[in-house]
Amino acid sequence: MADVRRVLDLQENGDDPIIIPERLSKGFWFRMDTRDMLMINTLSLDSKGAYDETSDCIMNIITCLVLNRPYNISQVLFNHMVNNIRGEKYIMYPRFIQMLLDDQVSNLPKDPTDEMKLHHMNSETLNRLNKYKGLTPE
Repeated sequence: MADVRRVLDLQENGDDPIIIPERLSKGFWFRMDTRDMLMINTLSLDSKGAYDETSDCIMNIITCLVLNRPYNISQVLFNHMVNNIRGEKYIMYPRFIQMLLDDQVSNLPKDPTDEMKLHHMNSETLNRLNKYKGLTPE
C-alpha cells in the first residue's frame, strides 16, 4: 500500500481508516438533497442515486471527502486490485501497473516500436468479428 500511496501521490496516512461508522455515513447521505445527489451520482458512476444502490467504499470515500475526514484510499484501491486478480479481470489496471513498475525499476528499457496501435472499428472490422463469433452479417 505504501507503493500505491507514493506512486499516486496520495498524501494520506497508512493508519487512516477505510471504514467509517455507518451512522456517520447514513446521516450524511440522508441529509443530501437532489442537487447533491446529482453530484454524487456523477462522481460514483455506478450509482443510480439512491443510498442503498451505492457501494460502501464509494459512500465512505465521498462522505470523508465532503466532511474533510481522513480516509485510507490507497488501502481501498489495493484491496480492489487484489480482488480483481482473483477474478477474470486480472489485468484491469495496465497504466497503474506500469506506473508501479516505473517507480520500482528505474531506467526500465522501453521499445517505442512495441506499442499496441488502436484503430476505430469500421464495418469491415465488425463483419470480421461477426464471422468469428459465428453471427450473420446483419
